Amino acid sequence: MCAPAQDGSVAYNFLNIPMSNRIYGLGGVNISLVDDDISTIDQNPALLGGEMSGQVSLSYMRYLGSSNFAGLRYGHSAGERGAWAAAIQYFGYGSMTETDVDGTIIGSFSPKDVAFMGAYSHDITDRLRGGINLKMIYSGYADYSAFAIATDLGLNYYDPDRDLSLSVVVANLGGQVKRFNESYDRLPIDLRLGWSQSFGSFPVRFSITAWNLTKWNLPYYETGDGTSSEKFEKKDSFSSNLFRHLVFGADLVASQNWYLGLGYNYKTRTDMSTYSRSFLSGFSLSGGIRVKSFGVGLAFAQPHTGATTIMFNLSCSLNELIR
Repeated sequence: MCAPAQDGSVAYNFLNIPMSNRIYGLGGVNISLVDDDISTIDQNPALLGGEMSGQVSLSYMRYLGSSNFAGLRYGHSAGERGAWAAAIQYFGYGSMTETDVDGTIIGSFSPKDVAFMGAYSHDITDRLRGGINLKMIYSGYADYSAFAIATDLGLNYYDPDRDLSLSVVVANLGGQVKRFNESYDRLPIDLRLGWSQSFGSFPVRFSITAWNLTKWNLPYYETGDGTSSEKFEKKDSFSSNLFRHLVFGADLVASQNWYLGLGYNYKTRTDMSTYSRSFLSGFSLSGGIRVKSFGVGLAFAQPHTGATTIMFNLSCSLNELIR
């Protein structure tokens, strides 16, 4: 599960929130999950393929506080070796009190971000696929608005004989075209590496995703039990930095009609290192079923005791539906 706490170096961190319940259940970041699921392509455009032609996916997420996120995507084949997709993602953060410079309440506003995405992928060889997507991002916060353009570049190598998937993604390349004010807000540009594989007849696929690779030092502050007498302790050891770059996942692949996934994101757990952190912080769980041309999925995570997040996905294969 992704959470932006203790990581305010850039804006637009909502771009790191997945729109797939499978990805969310595998720790929130996974660029190497090869599956016939159009909702995973926001992680890596090279996961898009002609096998997803005619797929429609709708997602909804109840996030931290009163935030509500939603997404819609569609994919289609483009010739024998290509595919394209279009998507829209909405991030709403609920109603907030608006004040003037003196602190006087003058009303309320509902901040939001909207991202429009177009993606294309191409099979370079039978096992290597490349992809690119373009994102146009609008942000509206009360009387202020901004517009940004970003792109993701991805490669995926998949060996079906060994069920081995290796991926690399350069995410969120781009910048602001229109600023909120005179200050420039940077996009969360990132380099990511991913590995997924199952072994023999054992029905579990394991994944490790390395992200935030443009910056090694990712310190965080341990706040003890949260009392005022406790001093914040900076954690910046080699092992801490290493594991804050890694996301672990395991999903059950015993059937094509249903799935279960479990993820662990150490960065999420340490970002929530306060007295309100729960035992479940950093862990996430997902599951879903597929019946003919329809699929339904859910994911659950609890970053801290005051915030339970749930994601819902509904998918449909139009090609199978009209047969």
